[in-house]
Amino acid sequence: VQLQASGGGVVQAGGSLRLSCAASGPTRRTWGMGWFRRAPGKEREFVASYRWSGGATDYADSVKGRFTISRDNGKIAVILQMNSLKPGDTAVYYCACAERFSGRLSYATASDYDYWGQGTLVTVSS
Repeated sequence: VQLQASGGGVVQAGGSLRLSCAASGPTRRTWGMGWFRRAPGKEREFVASYRWSGGATDYADSVKGRFTISRDNGKIAVILQMNSLKPGDTAVYYCACAERFSGRLSYATASDYDYWGQGTLVTVSS
């Protein structure tokens, strides 16, 4: 399984970006997809997740109310709509796909995921 992320770029504070992530190749059952990010000099952190069964979503506190994750219907793909971007959102964003049942509504832990994309850079200027 390969994950292809796209949509990163440079935007001014207050602006918006839309990230997409699509899976290709042979897949088993998809349980969830999510986004993580790694800012310069910081650890990777959870951003948002989408649970395939039931459509439950989860967000990091830092992005709640500004970011929205949704499923691209008919595909093994998710979209992350990022609004009201802040310089603190600057990071490489990674999408991930889970083929194992986590037992939880949220897929907020990196170890829940089996496949990772290559990352797309988001830069928010002040």
